[in-house]
Amino acid sequence: MAKISRDSEVVEISAEPQFDYGQKVRSIKTIRNDGTFPGKDIGEVLVKKGDIGYVTSIGTFLQQYYIYGIDIVESGYRVGMRGKELELVVNEVAAVSGEAA
Repeated sequence: MAKISRDSEVVEISAEPQFDYGQKVRSIKTIRNDGTFPGKDIGEVLVKKGDIGYVTSIGTFLQQYYIYGIDIVESGYRVGMRGKELELVVNEVAAVSGEAA
């Protein structure tokens, strides 16, 4: 059985989630199947660094971490990811048009 890696000093769920439902996010890491994604081999790439998705669910793992369900646009996969694997995508078009106003 696989050993679960824990950041024992970190308890994310003592604070509010980093992301909210419907927010557009980008993967900052490549995510591989750890055996929990059906139909794909263990180690197979599910999400590439830079892939864009949307937060569809927020859960917890080990009463310690938030796990965000992310619908990845390009692949159509829904993958569970940690906050440290994601960054918020800011609408650059709105930011540019807001500066010009």
